[in-house]
Amino acid sequence: MSYHFAQPTFRQRLAPYWEGFDAPLAWAALALALGGLFTMYSAGYDHGTRFPDHARNILIAGALLFSVAQIPPHRLIQFAVPLYSVGVALLLAVALFGLTKKGARRWLNVGVVIQPSEIMKIAMPLMLSWWFQRQEGHLRRKDFAIAALILLVPVGLIVRQPDLGTAILVLAAGLAVLYFAGLDWRWIVPPLVLGVLAFAGLIVWSDELCATGVRWPLLHDYQQQRVCTLLDPSRDPLGKGFHIIQGMIAIGSGGLFGKGFMAGTQTHLEFIPERTTDFIFAAFSEEFGLFGGICLMVGYGFLLLRGLQIALNAPNLFSRLLAGSVTMIFFTYAFVNMGMVSGILPVVGVPLPFVSYGGTAMATLGLGLGILMSIARSKRLVPT
Repeated sequence: MSYHFAQPTFRQRLAPYWEGFDAPLAWAALALALGGLFTMYSAGYDHGTRFPDHARNILIAGALLFSVAQIPPHRLIQFAVPLYSVGVALLLAVALFGLTKKGARRWLNVGVVIQPSEIMKIAMPLMLSWWFQRQEGHLRRKDFAIAALILLVPVGLIVRQPDLGTAILVLAAGLAVLYFAGLDWRWIVPPLVLGVLAFAGLIVWSDELCATGVRWPLLHDYQQQRVCTLLDPSRDPLGKGFHIIQGMIAIGSGGLFGKGFMAGTQTHLEFIPERTTDFIFAAFSEEFGLFGGICLMVGYGFLLLRGLQIALNAPNLFSRLLAGSVTMIFFTYAFVNMGMVSGILPVVGVPLPFVSYGGTAMATLGLGLGILMSIARSKRLVPT
């Protein structure tokens, strides 16, 4: 007597890999990625291979998302200390013998040229989430002090390069972990108040300081120029202020519904500098207007809310902290980019998530989404 067993179909073999995937998160990311493709097609139509390269970067990010989503959170935690240690070691290597381009030492040649600071965008929330998971149940002030030291060491090395944009992203991810871990408001409010007072004082004295050209302490020359440009772009309209002025003109000329796809004059006449990278939001707003900008912000808002919901429902402290901090990375990316293009924040070189051109940033976003998807799957597949 012989027995015949039906072989599983290809779809049935793939089913376990897709089981538990968070559909709302996936659809939100897909919608933003498609919006980025349309924008890149227009903004980069005469910019070499930007559009096909951007499509390739999105596919790579999707592959990273799918791969990381297969790793359960209790496996992800094992990467925390090694990844953080390697990241800090590479940052020290950059400080000692890194490659210098345009006055910044941010890169390292290890056969291929890499930017180690990008590692810390994921390594930092992993490391701090691991640290607080270890201390769960008996958190003390000393534990928060050690966590602050873990955060400030790589941030200090990144600021020294200098790379203010990446430092802001790493710092925001770390501070999010500290906040979600339960940092007392008495330790949060005073620095915020001091920061607001310092910023107010800077505005009061800005005209005199920028006009006299006095060297500001603790700031590099280009950072001082960016602050002066933010406060008064018309001070150098054809030089340092050109980016912000043209970005605001493009956003304003889009009106309510925009000039239409492929019809942006500021974009296609090349008045917008870096129109495929840092200032792509200006190109998007010119062609799709206020309505398109609101739709884009709604997409980011839905992604953030879904990420925070995943964090709220995560099965353990490590997963909650990691999901919350990764979600705040997406918020920081979007907020800083839109703010600097709109002229309310200094230009710091932060891309717009899923829209700006850039392989490294897209890979980081894919890893972040993969982590969120992994945590969402663990909640659905493992009863707690």
